[in-house]
Amino acid sequence: MRTVPPLVGRDEELRRLEQLTRAAAEGRGGALVLRGEPGIGKSALLDRVRRSDGFRVVEASGVEPEAELPFAGLHQLCLPLLGRAAEVPAALRDAFGSAGAPDVFRVGLAVLELIGAAARERPVLCAIDDAHWLDHASAKVLSFVARRIAEEPVVMVFAARDGFDELPGLVLGGLPEAQARLLVRATLDEQVRDRILAEARGNPLALLELPGEDGDPPVTSSVPHRIERSFRARFAQLPATARALLVVAAAEPAGDPVPVWAAAHRLGIDGGAAAAVEASGLAEFGTRVRFCHPLARSAVLGAADAEQRHAAHRSLAAVTDPVADPDRRAWHRGRSGTGPDEDVAAELESAAARAGARGGVAATATVLERAAALSLDPVRRTDRTFAAVRARLAAGGVEAAAELLATADTGGLDERRRAEADLLRGRIAFAAGGDDGPAFMLRAAQRVSEVDPAVSREHHLDALEMALVVGRASGVLDAVLAAAAPAPGPPDVLDALVALETRGHRAAGPLLRAAVADDAAIAARPALAAMIAAELWDLDAHADVTGRIVRAGRTSGSPMVVRLGLAQTASGAVLAGDFATAASAIAEEEAIADAAGEPPLRYPRLHLAAMRGDHAELARLGAEGDGGGQLAANLHWATALLHNGRGDYRAALAAAEEATVPGDLFLAGIALPELVEAASRCGARAAAEAAADSLAERTRAGGSPWGLGVAACARALISGDEDDYREALDHLDRSPAAPHRARARLLYGEWLRRRNRGLDARETLRAAHRELADLGMTAFADRAADELRAAGGRVTRRPASAAAELTLQERHIARQVATGATSKEVAERLFLSPRTVDAHLRNIFRKLGVSSRRQLRDLPGVTA
Repeated sequence: MRTVPPLVGRDEELRRLEQLTRAAAEGRGGALVLRGEPGIGKSALLDRVRRSDGFRVVEASGVEPEAELPFAGLHQLCLPLLGRAAEVPAALRDAFGSAGAPDVFRVGLAVLELIGAAARERPVLCAIDDAHWLDHASAKVLSFVARRIAEEPVVMVFAARDGFDELPGLVLGGLPEAQARLLVRATLDEQVRDRILAEARGNPLALLELPGEDGDPPVTSSVPHRIERSFRARFAQLPATARALLVVAAAEPAGDPVPVWAAAHRLGIDGGAAAAVEASGLAEFGTRVRFCHPLARSAVLGAADAEQRHAAHRSLAAVTDPVADPDRRAWHRGRSGTGPDEDVAAELESAAARAGARGGVAATATVLERAAALSLDPVRRTDRTFAAVRARLAAGGVEAAAELLATADTGGLDERRRAEADLLRGRIAFAAGGDDGPAFMLRAAQRVSEVDPAVSREHHLDALEMALVVGRASGVLDAVLAAAAPAPGPPDVLDALVALETRGHRAAGPLLRAAVADDAAIAARPALAAMIAAELWDLDAHADVTGRIVRAGRTSGSPMVVRLGLAQTASGAVLAGDFATAASAIAEEEAIADAAGEPPLRYPRLHLAAMRGDHAELARLGAEGDGGGQLAANLHWATALLHNGRGDYRAALAAAEEATVPGDLFLAGIALPELVEAASRCGARAAAEAAADSLAERTRAGGSPWGLGVAACARALISGDEDDYREALDHLDRSPAAPHRARARLLYGEWLRRRNRGLDARETLRAAHRELADLGMTAFADRAADELRAAGGRVTRRPASAAAELTLQERHIARQVATGATSKEVAERLFLSPRTVDAHLRNIFRKLGVSSRRQLRDLPGVTA
């Protein structure tokens, strides 16, 4: 291999890496992504940091073709740490074997555990080169681990052209001219040297390679292209057998010399070809086959003709064990240039299924695309294309999914497959943020309404569920409800929603109750079930539904279902006034979202901030993005609630009207009390009366004490009748809805004060203030305090909760530990390392002024 000159011009980058390794050696782990164009020096810096004293170094390197093999990169990194099989975490065994579908987050925790265990002996340095070519599953796991090593003696350094944006990064630019001159050969003519300096733009590899170019390449060529051209020129000068050996080596992504030499021998290539290859500096053959640079591999494959590449893949497929490594064999067969071949397509389809079972959704999509391209039968080709589109969507590749679906010829398909195409268009549109997704779903339902009414109803529900998220304003919800025909047999969820739309809440009430009691309906449509329970104004039913959603998600290993259940748990807890449970559920949902590299669900935080009267938090959440559909309705409701608490009734009225106009399930109903209160205070009697009438109809359907109490309170605001206030409190005192109960007491106290009934007013307002303060509803508590003073009463300030200084995540950890959970148990729930949990506990102890887990149990606001 060519000797690379000493690293120059990277003093600042080396200082940054030294700071990172020094901190990790002291137990403060961290990660860094070195970013930049090919040849800019990422790998050279990575090679330098590998030499850090005192570290155990483990390595992985992404290889472009291997991006289709799930967990391939992770296997490289972890292999030196695995030791005896019995000590390997079960999640890793599943990922590296074929024991089933591993949970990527559990695999991440297992890797964190494995690296953490190794780091207890000495600090660990993970060096990941060409990370942009890691397989999707490995990249996701390593990003997960990199975000969780702050309390571990571990450093992770990635070299990548792009990606890993969630991690700290360092962008490498070109070298300054003085340092660049040090890399250009001194033997070059001065004029040539100046041209090289200008064209290389400080790219170290270009400075080394461009002097060897033959001819004058176009000035418009990019630096990486120029470097690759230099590698191609070297390849072209090799003897034919050396070129053939290099093509085989480039076609085998793992760099394993055993299959490379076995395939080479099948092609009649002897060992002497390796000497010529190594003399060129393009690659070396040892315990692994290593190319001098990833661009060299690309250059070889690009310079080889199609028959050379196909021959290499055919030979590699022939020497790959179909039992021990069927996926790699299928992969090579798929690139062997056989043309359409149903046997190869079927083999690739089987490989895709295995990749999917191991969590490799991106790999599944790529392999299925190749299987579709090789399919002889048009129907099978379409089915495989549709399967690849679904896999692309599952991997988050919305644009790729849309482009792939556009290649499917749907003209000669039957109605079922045309419906499938419409469903996929709908999911793509929804994932892309458009509002026409439900319309495609509805079209799918209509296509199969004649041939399969049961499937048609499922598609109607798909459209309806999506329309609820997009927002009723899309018009699809109305179209779905109008088009859905009653099902034969017992009424189902769709029948209940049709009845709600066409005959109102009173008629639909029993059907809605049956829907939220049906385990199958909840499992199939968890989001819809939670909204129906809330539409019934029944917190107990809502808690039962959300509990089942969380349990189902944990059992199935579905992060999205668990997140939905936790978010709904938080919302229900907010409405019940159990802010500690709400904060705990939000913290756990956000931890799972972070583990998945996705944004958290925002609406539970909106609800909690509004109920607490936290104007700054609500403003921050509202500014994070416009949002549409239900997110906008949630923000409007939360804003109305907040402004009613602050006594800004005009702002509350405007927000409440925005929240109720779309008529969304649950959200329109829960915003009606805010509309009644704000409208009655602003003198908008007609609006208040209309909202109160709508509220009464909705709450009578559920018949819960909460709903009946809220409706009676709304009626009291309009009628001014004391009996209505007393009825409201009678109902609410028997309900779990503590915030509405305290607010009803506040409204009644305000009514008493305005009628100069000072003694009654003071007693009622004092109770209201106590309840609101105890709940943590600061805006409403302040309003109650002002009213109590105006009534001639004294306000007793309640001591702040000990947990008030904690973040949501710290509250969750404190609550779990106070109720007996170990650090390991908390870590598993929050996808953290036990060491990180212990670090959070130290912060919690410091903020709360305690020194032990036992003391946490006795602090107010921690477990309550």
